[in-house]
Amino acid sequence: MTGTAQQKKISAAEKKSFEKNRRLDSYYSTKKLGAYVENGTTVFRLFAPQAFEVSLVVKKTVDDKAYKEYLMAKDPGGVWEVVLSGELYGRFYGFKVLNSKKLKKTDLLCLDPYAKAVASYNTYMGERLGIVIKENDFDWENDEWIQRDWSDLIIYEMHIKDQTSHPSSGVHKGGTYLGLTDKGTPGGLSYIKALGVNTVELLPSQEFANIEIPFQKKFRGKINTWNPYERNHWGYMTAAFFAPEGYYSASDKPVQFKNWDGTTGKQVNDFKEMVKAFHKEGLAVIMDVVYNHLSEYELGNLKEIDKEYYFRLDQNGNFKTESGCGNDLKTERPMVRKLIIESILHWMKEYHVDGFRFDLGKLIDWVTLEDIVHEVKKINPAVIFVAEPWGGGYDPRGMSLRGIASWNDQVRNGIKGENPENGLGWIFGQWQGNNNLNRIKSYVNGTLIRDSLGLFQKKEHSVNYLESHDGYTLGDFIRLGTREVSSSQIIKDVDAFIKLSPAQMKLNKLAALFLFTSQGITMIHAGQEFARTKVIPLSGDTPDTNKGRIDHNTYDKDNEVNAINYHHAKINQELLDYYTGLISLRNEYGAFRKADYKNIGFFSNNQNEFSIAYTINYGGDQFVVLMNADPNSAKEFLLPEGIWEVLVNPESAGIKKLDVVRDKLVIPPTAGYVLKSKK
Repeated sequence: MTGTAQQKKISAAEKKSFEKNRRLDSYYSTKKLGAYVENGTTVFRLFAPQAFEVSLVVKKTVDDKAYKEYLMAKDPGGVWEVVLSGELYGRFYGFKVLNSKKLKKTDLLCLDPYAKAVASYNTYMGERLGIVIKENDFDWENDEWIQRDWSDLIIYEMHIKDQTSHPSSGVHKGGTYLGLTDKGTPGGLSYIKALGVNTVELLPSQEFANIEIPFQKKFRGKINTWNPYERNHWGYMTAAFFAPEGYYSASDKPVQFKNWDGTTGKQVNDFKEMVKAFHKEGLAVIMDVVYNHLSEYELGNLKEIDKEYYFRLDQNGNFKTESGCGNDLKTERPMVRKLIIESILHWMKEYHVDGFRFDLGKLIDWVTLEDIVHEVKKINPAVIFVAEPWGGGYDPRGMSLRGIASWNDQVRNGIKGENPENGLGWIFGQWQGNNNLNRIKSYVNGTLIRDSLGLFQKKEHSVNYLESHDGYTLGDFIRLGTREVSSSQIIKDVDAFIKLSPAQMKLNKLAALFLFTSQGITMIHAGQEFARTKVIPLSGDTPDTNKGRIDHNTYDKDNEVNAINYHHAKINQELLDYYTGLISLRNEYGAFRKADYKNIGFFSNNQNEFSIAYTINYGGDQFVVLMNADPNSAKEFLLPEGIWEVLVNPESAGIKKLDVVRDKLVIPPTAGYVLKSKK
C-alpha cells in the first residue's frame, strides 16, 4: 500500500470517528434522571443513547428471584423511561441494557448512575442494585452550610472508617458515619473539635468498589501482582456518584467478601447525621470526589450502559487510563457533564456538604469545571473548591484562574522533601530540586504568580500541606529522613517505634511551624499532629513480603495499618500539644491568614541560607516569625525595636505569653519562634 493510500485510509477512519463523536455529543436531555416518586407513581429514567433495548428490573429483596421486569421506551434524546404505579420506596432495581441486535439478552443488571442509595454485593465484579428512596426526608434542625472565608480554612483530611475504628477511639459504632458523631470519647468528633481545625475533608465516601481482583489470578488480561490484600480501602474507585458508601453504616469490621452492604438504605440518613453533627460544632465538611474515572473491574455500570459515550477511548476502542486507575470518564460529553454537575448539586442540597476536593482534577475538562463553579455558586457562593491539579497534566495556575484552589505540592516537596531517601527538603537543611531561599519566602506569601515560579492568583488558592493520605506520613518521612530507621527495617514494637526521638520531634515541630504561619489554606492529614506511623502488621496470613515495614501506600489495607490509634497520640502528646497551639494561634490572629503581600517583610541579615525571618503586620498586631532549618548551627536574629512576647518557642506553641524578649534572639538548630509586639 502506498503512503498516499495509507494516509487516505487513516483519514477516512478519523473522519468516521469524528462523525460518530459529533453524533454522540448531539444527545442531550433536560429530563430528571434516575428513580423518583411523583404524583403517586415511581418514574425510572436512564440515559443510554445507543441502546437497542432497555428493561427495568424491580426486586423486593436483593436476592429476589421472582422479580418483575418492564420494557422501557426511548425518547429522541436517548432517555429510556418507564412509569410504575405506586410509591415504590425501599424497592431494589437495576437495568438490563442490550446495546446491539446481535447480542443476546443476559441477566446482568446495570446500576442506575443516578441511584441515590445502593445495595452492594462485595465482590470484585461489583453486583449493585439501586434503592428507591425518599429525598428531602430528614430533620436538619435548621442546619445550613458553613460560610467561611477560604483563607480561614484549617482542613483535616480524614477517612471515615479510620477515625473511629481503633478500640482506643472509645466510640460506640466505630468505623461508621454515626461513630464520628459520638461525643465525650477519646476519638471521633470530640478529638477533632479539641484539635481546633475548622474543616474536615472526607476521603471518598460516594459508593465505591472495596474489593479488588484475586491476588496472582488473571482477570481480563491482568494479573493482580500488586495487592495481596485484595482490598481498596481509601475509596478511589467510585461506583455511584449520588449514593453514600453503604459499608460506612455497617461496622468497624473488615469488608466481608460476598456479603451485601447498604441494603437498608440507612446510609443516607447516617451520612446526614454525621454532617449535621460536624456543623453543630462549627466544622465544615468537604468531600473528596472522584469524577475522572470509574470503578475498574466490576460489571453492570456505565461500561455496559454505553462504553463509547461515557468513556475516553483510544483508536482501537480500548479505555484510556491517564488516571492510572482503569477507565477514564469522558467528562466533556454533555450528559456526563450534566451527571457530574447534578451529583455535586445533590450532595450540596441533600447532604449540606460545604465543598469538594476533585481527585485528579486535571482529567476533568475545563468547561465542566467552569460549569460546576458557576452552577454551584448560584446556590452557595462560599462553597469550597479544591483540586488535585494533576492527571493528564499539571496546572494549578489553570485551576486558580477558574477560582479553584489546589494542593500545593511545591510547599510539600520544598519544605519536607520529595522522598526521604535522596530528596530531603528545607527542614533537613537541604534544598530539594529547584528550591532555594527565595522560593521558601514565596511559600510564606502564598506561592503567588507575582513571585518567580509562583502558581496562584490568590493566596487562598494555595492549599499548603506536608502530608496527605498518599505517600509516607510526615512522621514516617522524618523518621526515614533522619536515618534513625530504614525503609527495610522490620518494626516489631509499633508502640515503642511511634515515640519520637529528640531529632524527630524538632523536625516535626519546625515543619508544623512553617505550615501554620504561611499564607493560604492549611491542610493536615489525620494523625499528622502526633507523627502517625503506618507500619504493616507482622500478624496475619496475607502473603505480603513487606510485613513489619513502614508503608507509604496503604490504600489496599484495612484497620490494622490505617486506623487512628489514640494511644499513640498520648505517646507523642508534646507534638499534639504543639499542633493544637499552632492551630489556636492561626485561628486567633488574622495575620497568619489574611496579611497582604506588602505587610510581610523579610529580614535581610541572614547568616545562613536555611534561616528565614519576617515581620507580619495586620489588624493592629505585629509579629515576628523566626525559623532556623540549619541542623548544625544556631542563628542570632536582631529584633525590631520594642518588647516582644514569645508565643511559640522550640518547646511550646499557642496564644499565651511564654516569655518576653528584646533586641536579639538566638534560634537553635532546627527550631523556630513566633513573637508578638507588646503594645
